[in-house]
Amino acid sequence: MTTEIITFGIPDGMTRDEVVANYRRSAPGWRANPDLIRKNYLFDETTRRAGGVYFWRSMDAARRARDAAWLERVRRTYGSEPQVQYFETPLVADNALGETVDEAGAGQPAAR
Repeated sequence: MTTEIITFGIPDGMTRDEVVANYRRSAPGWRANPDLIRKNYLFDETTRRAGGVYFWRSMDAARRARDAAWLERVRRTYGSEPQVQYFETPLVADNALGETVDEAGAGQPAAR
């Protein structure tokens, strides 16, 4: 499993409501991606940064999502270059699901 953290600058004059509206428009597309387990959208008004934390089934899946069209969309919408970090994610304590997701269990709940 892989966690991907993406951040980018928000242009001057773009409001929180506009950023969130962009997020809402993008959510159905992310929900349709079978390799994406979860995406958390990020916003920081103080630093004028936004982005997302993605939880993927694999590193390959994460990298496939970052094609030229995605990069151009971010540049066009936010006028900035996204910063991307990847982390191997061997274990997830998920309180919303009441599970521990362990790579050893291939995404199945581990014993609690």
